[in-house]
Amino acid sequence: MSPFALLNLSPTIQSTLAKLGYQEPTPIQTQAIPPVLLGRDLLGIAQTGTGKTAAFALPILDRLALKRPTDGNRPIRCLVLTPTRELAAQVAESFHDLGKNLRLVHTVIFGGVGQGPQVKALKRGVDILVATPGRLLDLMHQGHVRLGNLEVFVLDEADRMLDMGFIHDIRKVAAVLPKKRQTLLFSATMPAEISGLAASLLHEPLHVEVAPQATLVEGVDQKVLLVDQAKKPQLLKLCLEQKDIERALVFTRTKHGADRLTKGLIKQSVMVAAIHGNKSQNARTEALRQFKTGQIRVLVATDIAARGIDIREISHVINFDMPIEPENYIHRVGRTARAGRKGTAISFCDASERKYLTAIERILRGKVPLDKDHPFHDETCTPPAEKPSPAARRKFSPTPKRRRRTPERALSGPQRIRSTAPL
Repeated sequence: MSPFALLNLSPTIQSTLAKLGYQEPTPIQTQAIPPVLLGRDLLGIAQTGTGKTAAFALPILDRLALKRPTDGNRPIRCLVLTPTRELAAQVAESFHDLGKNLRLVHTVIFGGVGQGPQVKALKRGVDILVATPGRLLDLMHQGHVRLGNLEVFVLDEADRMLDMGFIHDIRKVAAVLPKKRQTLLFSATMPAEISGLAASLLHEPLHVEVAPQATLVEGVDQKVLLVDQAKKPQLLKLCLEQKDIERALVFTRTKHGADRLTKGLIKQSVMVAAIHGNKSQNARTEALRQFKTGQIRVLVATDIAARGIDIREISHVINFDMPIEPENYIHRVGRTARAGRKGTAISFCDASERKYLTAIERILRGKVPLDKDHPFHDETCTPPAEKPSPAARRKFSPTPKRRRRTPERALSGPQRIRSTAPL
């Protein structure tokens, strides 16, 4: 018996999973699929690369396939909101692969491309719509998207949604949804804002958390290299010459930095492309295709553009720039060591980035191993030891003894005299 049979998925879906090579459900799939099949609202906290897309796609496909409309109409019955175009495309691809032979129709809409083909697909009718907030609201205002028959609402990568300022868009969308619906919210972290959003959207949700927050996926070999900022391009070239780097995803902090770094690598005959928010969607899609098929070995990206990358063959993640937000380190590193594979995360840290490394090590609750075995090692970049907190200083500082005031000392210096004479 297939392990997925224990989750009460339909035989059709189990057959599809077998053909796709799925062997055993991941922890988030094991815990999320049964209650979602029963129609429960769910708040899922799971780190990147744990299979959470299938955790909501499989039960949604199963439920929608059980009761297809008989009047010929195809109203939107499931809406999945994602923060980036790449993630939207990735989720739509998962629905396509997992929903074969179910006769359900899905489409994906996002900005950066013409809306014509998207509008035509919507007019033909879709069961499942995957969308980014901006393009969705545009098409809603134009009357091309109607959500009155929605049965399931999924908010994917909710923490990233909030980071990117989509909270107001999310609330605008939620305001027009039917009150009687199933809502699923998935996030890699659980800040207070996510708790508040979940409380406003979900009804008596089941809370599923499969890994402690701010933990790395298993199988990642981490190391940090201390290097002056000016020497980083030389160090990157040296790293990319290593034969064990099959595919490397290189992170920069800014779009301009990604373009500048890519141009430098091209001059050194490195097969590389860049993706970020200023690139057209066609250019981003083509870069991902070339990276996935092995036509290029190196992809340079910013945090936002890379959130939807799910390529199992990424052997190395290289932080050319240290992330300012320590949680982004978790997301970046999670692009490698996917689906049980091994991976390596290399971080370049210069003196100005020491505080970022310290913050990362604080949420990891441990040190990132230091690699000094390279020609550009710079000891001046070593992170300073953390200063003890005021409470700790008070705890270990000896309390000075009070000096006893003698009559002479009591009378010396300026004195405050209280008069008792009647006014």
